[in-house]
Amino acid sequence: MTMSRRQFVGGVAGAGIASIAAPNPVHGQAGEPIRIGLLAAKTGPLASGGIDMDLALTMFLKERENTLGGRKVELIVADTAGVPTTARTKAQELVEKNNVHCIIGPLAAFEALAIADYLTEKQMPTLGVAAAEDMTQRHPSPWFVRLTSTSAQCAYPLAEYSAKELKYKKIVTIADDFAYGHEMCAGFQRAFEDNGGKVIQKIFTPLATPDYGSYVAQVKSADAIFLGTAGSNGFRFLRQFIEYGLKDRMAVIGGMTALDESVLRNMGDEALGVLTTSWYSAELDNPLNKNFASAFRKQFKYDPGYYAASTYVSGEVLEAALKAVNGNVDDKKALMTAIRSSDAQTVRGLVKFDEFGNVIGNVYIRKVAKIDGRLVNSVIKTYPDVTQFWTYDKTAFLQNPVYSRDYPPAKNLEP
Repeated sequence: MTMSRRQFVGGVAGAGIASIAAPNPVHGQAGEPIRIGLLAAKTGPLASGGIDMDLALTMFLKERENTLGGRKVELIVADTAGVPTTARTKAQELVEKNNVHCIIGPLAAFEALAIADYLTEKQMPTLGVAAAEDMTQRHPSPWFVRLTSTSAQCAYPLAEYSAKELKYKKIVTIADDFAYGHEMCAGFQRAFEDNGGKVIQKIFTPLATPDYGSYVAQVKSADAIFLGTAGSNGFRFLRQFIEYGLKDRMAVIGGMTALDESVLRNMGDEALGVLTTSWYSAELDNPLNKNFASAFRKQFKYDPGYYAASTYVSGEVLEAALKAVNGNVDDKKALMTAIRSSDAQTVRGLVKFDEFGNVIGNVYIRKVAKIDGRLVNSVIKTYPDVTQFWTYDKTAFLQNPVYSRDYPPAKNLEP
């Protein structure tokens, strides 16, 4: 869990030059670089996602010759290890020791919740990746925006699609036992049941589950099982699900990270046909994404997914904001206003924010297919301009509790 530094102030574009020099504690000097802090879980069960976050943001800066808003950029990467206390310690180091001008990340909902109050207190412009619902709902911060999705934001369209178009009546959900999994499954359950379906079983597993056999054995008969997993957990669960012969008896559908591109590269034909939902796919047909996905694939030999796109999009929005303020990162309020006023075209499509700082954007229903010998998340349906409140009344939504294991109540569970 060491702090790595990538110094982007040399004359060679893209050279990741390690630096042990302490950062200048005084902001605003004429030749001073813009310091960006990246919080990413590069070790632990979420490491595959955190590594992709680092790779994509590094690539973004390299493509721009390590310059944004007319100023050189220094990227400082902190490994949170997917641990809330570590995330808070690393955030404090980035702010107080490294004097960063803004932060991108962290990855996990529980990490973001652990540092939210601190970053607000320090008035630190933060471009969030984690999906923790309440950070842009009942407890928004003027210093925080989310460019990805709340935990439930992408689950709503899949829930509606499952009920209305796939005609599923009964679904089992299984998810990692932390905020992201709780909130995603809760949102899915709400929208699915509002469209006439029933969630008959909810299973939550420890984030670092070594063997899913005992959980697979518990799965009740249903039309489909919804995976609310992160990191490599979806891959490992699906493998055992298939070994038990269940994929022939019920469909598999999943949330944003269940079969992320970073997971698909380790899978075989067993993943074919699985439907998932996300705000991104490497197969999105727009010029910015075609360039990004092709370059990422060429450099790293696999497609970018949720995690890689999250930091690349963060870079695109930050770049637009820095242009708007002429690179003046010392006026933090002006920078944050420029970020929140974003109307940027990105690899995911147009990014704009609601009054709470959460992204409004397209959500895609995707199906695992094989193209040119590799597994991809092929887009089969687009839900445009999805908000964090879906079709629900915003005022009524915010008067209810935040989504959890127990809210909304599961009224259709089978014994």
